[in-house]
Amino acid sequence: MKRSGLILAAGLSSRMGAFKPLMRIGGKTLIEYTAESLLAAAGSVTVVLGYREDEIRRVLRAAYPAEKVRFAFNPAYATTDMLASVKAGVAALDECDAFYLLPGDMPAVGADTLFALTAALESTDAKVAFPTVEGYRKHPPLIRFSCAGDILSYAGEGGLRGIWRGYEGRIAEVPVQDRGCLLDADRMDDFLALADYLLRKQRFEQTAPKAPNNEIG
Repeated sequence: MKRSGLILAAGLSSRMGAFKPLMRIGGKTLIEYTAESLLAAAGSVTVVLGYREDEIRRVLRAAYPAEKVRFAFNPAYATTDMLASVKAGVAALDECDAFYLLPGDMPAVGADTLFALTAALESTDAKVAFPTVEGYRKHPPLIRFSCAGDILSYAGEGGLRGIWRGYEGRIAEVPVQDRGCLLDADRMDDFLALADYLLRKQRFEQTAPKAPNNEIG
């Protein structure tokens, strides 16, 4: 299954009091961590920009080749809701089988979660697969590309939730134990908890013993 990623990073970060995408955790910005997390399972990601778009674009252009990270733009980022950014991103996606949808301030979702969502779509006729934590749907959903037309044409109430209501009965729920699905950076205390989690995870991965290489040469 060919997968892409769609990252929403057009907003003003008004609740944070600082510009979230460029806040640093260790040696990288938050938006770099988010792109990296989806690229663990997707061939490329499209980042929807708005506020301070040039700065985000420069950071990601320096970190990733053009074929891995692409961009879309929501010109009405200051006055529209998330669905407007989703539509801008969906319109810019290259054709794929399915795409992950992730807010730009959720960089800690694990690769195991992303692959579990893929397995759910591959083994069912579901239109969308959501990770669930204790029964609650979380980001990122994995959405079949065949849903793109429905998303682009949707003019009903409820934003994304309205779209998902139209797919009830065709949504796969995938229980996961992934704290990364619960961590975002709406406010400074959220950001500090997220940064602590990511740095601890990095240290664990750096110190964990490597699996033996049993390949026969």
